[in-house]
Amino acid sequence: METTIYYYTGTGNSLWVARALAQSLGDADLVSITDGKEEGPGMGAKTVGLVFPVHIWGVPGRMVRFVKAMKHLGQYTFAVAVNGSQVANTLVQLGKILKKKGSALSSGFEIIMPSNYIPWGGPGPEEERNRRFESARAKVSDIAACVRSRGMRPVEKGPLWQRLVFSPIYRLTFSKIAAWDKQFLVDEKCSQCAICSKVCPSGNITLDKGKPVWNHRCEQCFACLQWCPQEAIQYGKKTPRYERYHHPEVRLKDMLRSRSAEGEREASA
Repeated sequence: METTIYYYTGTGNSLWVARALAQSLGDADLVSITDGKEEGPGMGAKTVGLVFPVHIWGVPGRMVRFVKAMKHLGQYTFAVAVNGSQVANTLVQLGKILKKKGSALSSGFEIIMPSNYIPWGGPGPEEERNRRFESARAKVSDIAACVRSRGMRPVEKGPLWQRLVFSPIYRLTFSKIAAWDKQFLVDEKCSQCAICSKVCPSGNITLDKGKPVWNHRCEQCFACLQWCPQEAIQYGKKTPRYERYHHPEVRLKDMLRSRSAEGEREASA
């Protein structure tokens, strides 16, 4: 394939973007970075795409580790940071990581989607969600046109106040995120279906007598909470009253990760 798109997703927003881009480009491999491979079947592609959600106003730890471990970087590398309206300095940060590897971020884009960060509320009114979906479709077309022509564009970033306020918060919290799963709990609605364990991209959830236990390798993607069919998983005291969300065009079967060699190593760490 001419193009390989590596993606990381928790509730489907980034998977939808990656799929839409692959369809628009017409000749692209899609590879999940949680499949246990440092790179995928598209290794050697001339064009490499990185699609991921913004976590705590920066690049998710999983994507940071993946990019640092990559052995192959394309002649043209682009990235899409999917976020709920605060991209901040995320793509600038990614560009610096690539630069240290002797490469460069040829272009970087943000796409705004409904928020899945449930501690701060639900995904918003349906009308606003639909507006974001429509804008995302248009943005995907623009990104695909740029990628096809190998256009060189400055990376998109948030306003100055976001970069000044949120970048230091990202740096301060980055090493602490894994332990934030202490705030997860499961209530009496749990049916012991184990979907939370299967959908977790970091293999962070094990089962004790059928109930989930979080093992402090959390990435704050909220896949476990958002995909729970009984809405039995909570994060703190506020989430029971908030609407759950995952991208409406992404199904659970799309999210279920295989227990790859990497996943097994993480689960036993």
